Amino acid sequence: MQRIGFVVSPGFQVVSLSALGAFEFANASVRRPVYDVRVLSETGGHIPSSIGLAVETKRLGSSFFDTVIVCGSMDVAEGGVDIRPASRGVLAFVRKASKRSRRVASICSGAFILAEAGLLDGRRATTHWCVARDLQARYPTLKVDEDRIFIVDGPIWTSAGASAGVDLALAMIEEDLGVELARLVAKKLVLYHRRAGGQSQHSVLLEMDAKPDRIQSVLTYAKQNLRAALSVDRLAKVANLSPRQFSRAFQTATGRSPAKAIESLRVESARWMMEQRDDSIDAVARETGFTSRDHMRRAFLRVYGQPPQAVRRQARVR
Repeated sequence: MQRIGFVVSPGFQVVSLSALGAFEFANASVRRPVYDVRVLSETGGHIPSSIGLAVETKRLGSSFFDTVIVCGSMDVAEGGVDIRPASRGVLAFVRKASKRSRRVASICSGAFILAEAGLLDGRRATTHWCVARDLQARYPTLKVDEDRIFIVDGPIWTSAGASAGVDLALAMIEEDLGVELARLVAKKLVLYHRRAGGQSQHSVLLEMDAKPDRIQSVLTYAKQNLRAALSVDRLAKVANLSPRQFSRAFQTATGRSPAKAIESLRVESARWMMEQRDDSIDAVARETGFTSRDHMRRAFLRVYGQPPQAVRRQARVR
């Protein structure tokens, strides 16, 4: 059985605990439990979160853990975010774990703890986008990629904002038990989409934030059918509206025309394919619904200020 040490400190974000649900469902999906999860803290006992809800913990000790996951602590105020410094006990535990454990990981601002412990020197890492530049400024020897869900650099794993801890946990489950089991766990968690580590922290669908169910259904349909010719007439049928009614309702709900929204979705998907896969540019253009590679190139220049080849080169350098 693999032992997982989940380290929290006063002021941790409650949503970070959602990663534990992935390991729980993994245990429930196999004949014999695979993971023995322990929630740890320097002092043991009740540890309050940033909103006051406390969790019962075991005291840090000399026990061996196959995987150690560290949650950061921060104070969220109207003026911004303040990262709480890690205690000496937590730093000592993390440094020891880096020599004994198979994996050491962080969720959200937990990357600051790994950096302070020296585990990120010369490595690539990520954290929540709102504190990523602070992390880079404090620890210039590491390479912060502020637009990734999670990053695996050897035995060190780092993830973005707290909900990305679930994606991190699912990736660990996939590494340990295979892709089918990870998919089953994601389904049991009722996740709409299991995100890959290279996916951007920023989502076009989230930016549009369409509240009407009809428009949400259209956006979901478009995302799943990017290769098709997504005309206004076709999308209007999905919404069960006339083309004129649909165009007005879509613009009101998203602040964009249907054509601009579809292009944004296609560019986002094409960028992911360029960064994560080895498909040719022509194949990426076809798969994401662009009429030609030149059409996709012009869209990339409008959105990112650089062509698809440059995006791919940068991803390979990273």
